[in-house]
Amino acid sequence: MPIPADQELVAALADGIRRLGLELGPDRQVRLLDYVTLLARWNRIYNLTAVRDPREMVPVHLLDSLSIAPYLEGERVLDLGTGAGLPGIPLAVVQPQRRFTLLDANAKKTRFLRQAVAELGLDKVAVVCARAEAYRPDPGFDCITTRAFAGLSDILSVAQPLLRHGRGLVLAMKGRRPGLELADQAPTQVSVIPLRVPRLDRERHLVLIRIHP
Repeated sequence: MPIPADQELVAALADGIRRLGLELGPDRQVRLLDYVTLLARWNRIYNLTAVRDPREMVPVHLLDSLSIAPYLEGERVLDLGTGAGLPGIPLAVVQPQRRFTLLDANAKKTRFLRQAVAELGLDKVAVVCARAEAYRPDPGFDCITTRAFAGLSDILSVAQPLLRHGRGLVLAMKGRRPGLELADQAPTQVSVIPLRVPRLDRERHLVLIRIHP
């Protein structure tokens, strides 16, 4: 007998979380799947992501986002160019002790984000509709995440003014192993970490950029 679609999603997410080595209670797993349901519903009208099938969203969006959870640092995290809330919303669900800000210049996407944050009860998540170049928070952030935002050089120039005192950690998610064009640029320390995303048959890498004045 075929597995019902909702149970298939539950099983796929639970398996992926186990293989990522994360400990996540059933309530938070339900919240992650609620996010997928909400994203799929809004996607029919607002075209928030090219991925349409919730079964594909689990590895492509949820598990991919959660693969960088062990690398986050600090209390205040900015998800730069968050789009539909990736990786920011899944990370906020699994790490509720941190304060997340989801930043995007697209009003349509930030409208969805505010609805998602409210429905998922993410009390420590803020949504900001602004261009990154014009956004100047006070205080700055301890850690910045990006997913398909820009090239590494552009990420560096945009991210540094957004960090607390111009120093902190930038986690840039990439596909194929990127060239280390930042390797010779002070003041940074750059490393590339291969990511093993369960149920996702494609290359994924995390570029970890530590910026200091």
